[in-house]
Parts: sequence; C-alpha cells; structure tokens
Amino acid sequence: MTTSRFTRRGVLKTGAVAGAGVALPTIFTAGSASAFTNEPKGDTVTFGFNVPQSGPYADEGLDELRAQKLAVEHINGEGDGGMLNTFSSKALDGTGLLGKKVTYVTGDTQTKSDAARASAKSMIEKDGVIMINGGSSSGVAIAVQGLCQEAGIIFMAGLTHSNDTTGKDRKKHGFRHFFNAYMSGAALAPVLAKAYGTDRKAYHLTADYTWGWTQEESIKAATEAVGWQTVKTVRTPVGAGDFSSYLTPVLNSGADVLVLNHYGRDMINSITQAVQFGLRDKVVNGKQFEIVVPLYSELMAEGAGEAIKGVYGSMNWNWQLDNPGTKAFVKSFGEKYGRPPSNSAQTCYVQTLLYADAVARAGSFNPCAVIEALEDFDFDGMGNGPTFYRGADHQCFKDVLVMKGKENPTNQFDILEIVELTPRAQVEYAPDHPMFAGGTLGECNPGD
Repeated sequence: MTTSRFTRRGVLKTGAVAGAGVALPTIFTAGSASAFTNEPKGDTVTFGFNVPQSGPYADEGLDELRAQKLAVEHINGEGDGGMLNTFSSKALDGTGLLGKKVTYVTGDTQTKSDAARASAKSMIEKDGVIMINGGSSSGVAIAVQGLCQEAGIIFMAGLTHSNDTTGKDRKKHGFRHFFNAYMSGAALAPVLAKAYGTDRKAYHLTADYTWGWTQEESIKAATEAVGWQTVKTVRTPVGAGDFSSYLTPVLNSGADVLVLNHYGRDMINSITQAVQFGLRDKVVNGKQFEIVVPLYSELMAEGAGEAIKGVYGSMNWNWQLDNPGTKAFVKSFGEKYGRPPSNSAQTCYVQTLLYADAVARAGSFNPCAVIEALEDFDFDGMGNGPTFYRGADHQCFKDVLVMKGKENPTNQFDILEIVELTPRAQVEYAPDHPMFAGGTLGECNPGD
C-alpha cells in the first residue's frame, strides 16, 4: 500500500507504507521537456470525453457523446461547420487546432464518482488528453474537476446542475456552461406562482447527492419566497428504480404539489409511478394536485411519455429555440443522428468548441493561457443568446427556459413546449451569494 499526493507541478509523489503490497503507478508526470501537462508534441491533440455510457444517466451521456464527436468533426473541418458559422468568435477556421488535428478518447463514468475519476485518470495518464469534457452528474463533475485541477488539465463540465460545481467546489481549471439549481428556482418560481397560485404546500423527493441537495434548497427557497409552504423533504438513492415506498407517504402528507428533484431514468420512474398512484387525479386542500420536475431534459420527457403532460420544469436550452446557433446545431446533429439534440448534448458541444476557441485565441494549449482566454469572455451565436463566462467562479450566465410537457404532441420529439424565456438578469447572482459560498478557484496549475 502507498500514500499519494499531487504536488503543484502535477507530479504524483509516492511513499512506502509498512506492509506495502503493490506499488501504485506514477501518473500525471509531465516530461522534463514539457512546459505543462500533456503538452502536444506531434501533429494531433487529444480530447477526453468522459460520459455515462451505463447507469441511470446513460441516455444523457450517450447523447453528449454524439455531440462531442460532432464538435471534433467541425473543428477539423468535416461536415457543415455547425455553430462555427454562427459563433461570434471567429478564431476557429475548421482546420484543426493550432496546426494539429483533434482526436479524442472516450470513457464511461457509470454515473459514479469513483468510476469517473478512474476513467479521467486513465485518459490523462495513458492517452495524454489536454482537456476533459462531459459528465451527466454533479457528483461526477465535482470529482473530475478536482482531479483535473490537481493534474493541470482543463475540465469543461458537461451536464452538472449543482450549485456546488461553481460554488463551494469551484476550481481554477473547471468551467461550466450549463445553468444551475439557483437559476432553475429563479426562473420557475414566478411561473409556478402564476400557474398554481401562491398558497401551495410542496413535498420534495430528492436525489441524495450534491445536485439533489442544492436543487432542493434552491427550489424550496424560491417557492417559499412566493408564498408556498414546504411540507416535507425526503432523500432518495440514485438509481433506486422503484419509488413506490417514497410516494405512498405523499398521499397523507397534506401536500398538494410533488417536487421531483430527480434526473434521468430516476425521474422517468418516479413521475411514471406518481401518475400510476393517481396523484394527479386527486384534489387536495381544494386544489388539483400537481407535479413539478425542476430540471427537465428532452430525453427524460420522451421516456416519461404521457406522464409528463402539463408538468413544468426548467432547461438550459431546447432545440425549438428560434436563433441561428440553435438552427445550425440542430441541422448538423439531426442530419447525422436522425433526431434533435438534447440540452445535455448542446452544452457538451458548446463546451468543446469554447475550449478550442480559447486555445486558438490564446495561441497556446497551456492551461493558464486557456483559463485567461475563457475568464470574463462574452460570446453569442451558440444557441443561448448573449452569454458571459464569469471569471470569478467560471459560471456561464445566459437566459433560462421554463418548459411544460405538451398536452397534444405531434410526434415523439414534439413533447415539450417553451413557456418562458427567462432573461439572464432574472437568474444572475453575486459570486458570494450564500448558496455558493465557501469556495475559491485557487491558482492555475500548469503541471510542468
């Protein structure tokens, strides 16, 4: 057995412990001739796409992977260019990146933090990746983000919605384009108050990890601010499958709204079972019982089918938006894969392009130069309107969508409708907001 620690230079130090068996390999050791970890030396540069290809969030992960591969094609000049044609920055010209062709390797996070770290570690040690993108779980994102900080690698987060990703667990090497739980609450609460009234009693079922905790906190605070009461909050394990034992107590709680802080297949299972239990047919406190899914995805809605009709939620982006960036991406993705992209696919595609663009603008793969290029970067044309990558916490700020399940869908993809495009100003907050307190970015670690 050995003990291990990373130095600031990204070299893993190992020390023998009494009774040692098998020594751990030395990893993340930049060569003495390198200026930073995994500095590209040949005519290619490698990205690492680390997504859940198995587990409860696998549907989201596989769609992310489709988009990541498409982004590489566009960077290398293959296909129609997608958002390179609408992106306000014109640093990328479809000829690769700084004279090198972009290649990629993939990994399966399994929606588990330990598996995600192991996959990311292998990509950095064995495959020499310069950047890691992906993830469909905030627990995974936070774990990989911390690893990348130690290793001197840039992490362009995929689908991660916990406030903690750019709050108490923020890192200098981590960047998030996706919105967060606070933004969901700020966008949803006024719409819910208008639709259901201000005198409501809510019961929360919450995925028991960092994302669920911060979403519960955010939705609870935002709805209570408009007059709702919170009857009870109950934590549920990720990947539970059967939520019937958690749904039965809701019937006798006095609540008239069920808030499902679940995602992926967990949300599909919990909302389907809630409808089967007859919750939406009940009248409680003189009001029709309602269900809210604060974080929506097209793939979840598709999986939930009839159960999703009339249910409100929020999203980072949707393929139905009417702007040039969205149209360009939907066209490229649709022609290649035969379906519109999910919002998790869009955020991974955009993050891949944003990293490449920062490298091109900086004229270097050195992570410190890339970080400087990304911090306080204003851009447009990526499907979300004018967007700002705030330097203080590496969080993107942009408009947020409030969605509702369509009552009369026309096909398998026409299942959600945009209720409101919430302006960016309504979801912005100070870097030291209490829900995001306790974290510091730290310093750039080139890992030389």
